[in-house]
Parts: sequence; structure tokens; C-alpha cells
Amino acid sequence: MPKDAPLNSGAPEQPEAGSFRRVSEMQAKLHRWASADPGRRFDDLFNLVHDPATLRVAWERVATNTGARTAGSDGVTVARIEREIGALEFLGGIRRAVKDGSFRPQPVRERLIPKPGGSGKVRRLGIPTVADRVVQAALKLVLEPIFEADFHPVSFGFRPKRRAHDAIADIHLFGSRGYEWVLDADIEACFDTIDHAALMDRVRARVTDKRVLTLVKSFLKAGILTELGEERDTPTGTPQGGILSPLLANIALSVLDEYLHRDWRPGGWMSTENRRHRHRRLGLPTWRLVRYADDFVVMVFGTRDHVVTLREEVAQVLAPMGLRLSPAKTRIVHIADGFDFLGFRIRWRIKKGTRDQWRLYTFIGDRPLRSLKARIRALTRRTSQQDLRAVLIRINRITRGWAEYFRHAVAKHTFDRIAYFIWWRIVRWVKTKRRWRWKDVHRWLRTPTGWRPIAVDGIELRNIAATPVTRYRRRSIPSPWPCANRA
Repeated sequence: MPKDAPLNSGAPEQPEAGSFRRVSEMQAKLHRWASADPGRRFDDLFNLVHDPATLRVAWERVATNTGARTAGSDGVTVARIEREIGALEFLGGIRRAVKDGSFRPQPVRERLIPKPGGSGKVRRLGIPTVADRVVQAALKLVLEPIFEADFHPVSFGFRPKRRAHDAIADIHLFGSRGYEWVLDADIEACFDTIDHAALMDRVRARVTDKRVLTLVKSFLKAGILTELGEERDTPTGTPQGGILSPLLANIALSVLDEYLHRDWRPGGWMSTENRRHRHRRLGLPTWRLVRYADDFVVMVFGTRDHVVTLREEVAQVLAPMGLRLSPAKTRIVHIADGFDFLGFRIRWRIKKGTRDQWRLYTFIGDRPLRSLKARIRALTRRTSQQDLRAVLIRINRITRGWAEYFRHAVAKHTFDRIAYFIWWRIVRWVKTKRRWRWKDVHRWLRTPTGWRPIAVDGIELRNIAATPVTRYRRRSIPSPWPCANRA
């Protein structure tokens, strides 16, 4: 490490007040050094991981996350730690264990949750203990700035300052410019099958500190405590649910980014519009990858045969990482037929009022719509005896987040239908619950000028149809660490 990055071996046991500022400055330095020298390997990071400031910031992120209420395999929650031990004492114990090498991750608690869309399939999540979450968060604070310098702009998932809408904006841009064939790909059980040796080789390309590498590997090998109480080894994969897992998955999947994006870099044959045009004039394809974690599409300006060839190349690139494409879910589609990505339905359609002007539109997909309706139905069953006020609060929370995510799509008509659906579900439920007739419903909601909103005790049903629908503009994504470019 350069001289302006002091070691932390003499750092105080108690985290000082400026923890967030210190960690931000540390991340900016690491990101600047990694960006300036792509071949640099960092060999003195361990002290930064167990620095009190790093652990304090890691604790704040763990404690303020909604998962703080969930216990790991040891049955301990954040609230219990704060009540019985105290955050500073708990962090002091973690720091001493990490520093002297006695820290050992516990098996993650397995939890199976249904996949959205009503498919009947389940997703396996791993819930680490609170102590393991804190150490994972500390590792991520140190490692993320380094690997962010290597990640390509075609990757959007679980990266700072990036969101799903940026990926959709990229698809919209290239889909409007002739990239009409799409490899709609799905990696089979991505988080469960990543090869540990191949992943660690990619981590070692940037990090040579053996103590940090040992920590990372220990989390990969921590094992799983199944819902039946059985312990199972994890010879491959990085369990979904861990704080470090998305970063490790991005490191593994960056092999795909590097392969498909290498010719877009300065000097490559797809680096300028003129070079791409010249390439296409020779009958050769150009393509653009858009990836969000393990979901990705490859948009191709060419023919279907070009996409078939590209699919085989993608499979060969992923194989050394222990990953393979799902034969059932990976398909080649024309953009006029449409495809689903991150909950959106993207397809060409003829513009309204014209006969032959094709435009690319983004709609709300069928699966998230079915999922939302299923949640509303579950809250408004005819036999439910829940309090109306509590139901309105819950529905408002659900629809607010759902509408905020989809408000950049062609969603006005869909929002109207959802508002109509929710209104009738609540009215029919209340009518049944209170044994009303329709004249009682009219007395409750009807006024001389129309219908009043459903409300009780100051809580009013949020009208999802009133959500403003705006187009999401493709943007220049800012650096996660604004001071990273300072000298």
C-alpha cells in the first residue's frame, strides 16, 4: 500500500465519531489506486477489514437493514445483541476474533421462499449470523472499491449508484438502433454452482493479502443449516442472502462482461459508430450485453444465426466458472415478439396513429402483475378478520413500491386497472365482513358528487392510478466515490 494509506494496527478499540467519513475516504483511495493501475494487486487490506471504523459502518448497515429482525443459525438477532451485549462490546469481540485469526463463520440458515409469479418453484436463501453479516459487510466495504474499478459499464446489478432502470434504458437505446435479435439467457442455479477455485483465482488477481483471502474462502465454505436442522457442506456456490454474495457473483460473472465487452473498449472494432457500421457492411454482427446480476440479455445487430453462434460462445465462457445456461429458459427472440427482463416486457410495436412506424416500448410484465394481485387477494380474503386500517397500511406500502418501480414503463392503463381491482377487492371484503348490503356500501362511500376514497382512522387508500408515469432517461452513472479522482 502507498505511504498515504496508514496501517491500522494501532487503531483504538472503540470506533470514533468520524467512522463514515474515514471509511468513505479509505474507499476513495482504494478505488483511485485500482483505477490508476489495472494490474495492481493489493497486499495489505486485512487491517482495513478489522479497523473499528470499518466495523462500525458495517454494523450500521446490518442493523438498519430489514433483515436485522431475522436470526441466523445461532438464533441471535440485532435487537438481542443491543439489549444484552451492546453494539460496541459486540464489535470489540468481533474485532479481536478477526484480528487474532480465531473468527470462524457459522453455517448459514437455509430458508426456502416461493419464486415470484406463482410458478410453484422455490428459491434457496442463506441467512448468516449477525456476526458473520458484520464481517461480510466489512469485507465488502474494503473489496468493492477495488473490483468496481474493473467492472464494465454493461453490468448493473448490486453495484453502487446503479439500478434496474439503467439496464432497461440501455436495452431501450440499442433496441431502437437496430439491435433486433436478442439472446434472452438464464444461468441455471447461478448462486449455487459457482466454482470456488475459479472464483478465488479471480479474487487473487487483485488481492494477495492471504488473511483476507482466507476470510473470503471461509465464508464460501461455511456450509448450510437446512430447514430440517441438517448441516450440509457448500463445495460450490455462494449462498443467496449473504452480504458478500452479490459482489462475489459479480466478480465471477465479470468473465462474461470482459468477453462480450472487450471490443467496445477504446481501440476495439466496436468502439466507435463508424467501426461498427463498417463491420456490419461486411455482413458481420455487432452486439451489446446488458447484465443485472445473473440475469442478462445480449442484443445483436445481425441475424438469428449470429445469435446462435454467440450463444455457444457464451456457454464456453461460463463453463470454467462452473456455470451453464439453462436449456429450458435460454432462448433466441426477435424484439418484435418481445421478451421479459427485470419484470418489464420489452417489444417493438407500431406507434399509435401510424401504420408503419415501429417503436420500442417497455410494458409491465405479466408475472409481476400476477404477483401483485396475489398479494392483494391474500390481504382481502372474504373470510379475513383483519383490521381494515392495518390492511390499508399494508396495501399502501405494497402499491407505493410497486408503482415507483414500474412508473417508467407504459403503465397508465395498467395502473388504472390495478386501482379498480384493489377498490373492488376491499369493498367486497368489507361488505362480507360487516354483513352489509350494497345500500350500506353506498352510505359508506357515496356522496352527492361521486365516490369518496376508502379511508379509516386517518389512513386513506392510496390511488395507484394517480402515480405519474414518466420516461426514464439514460444517464451518465456517477462514481460511487466522488473524491476518488482527486490527486
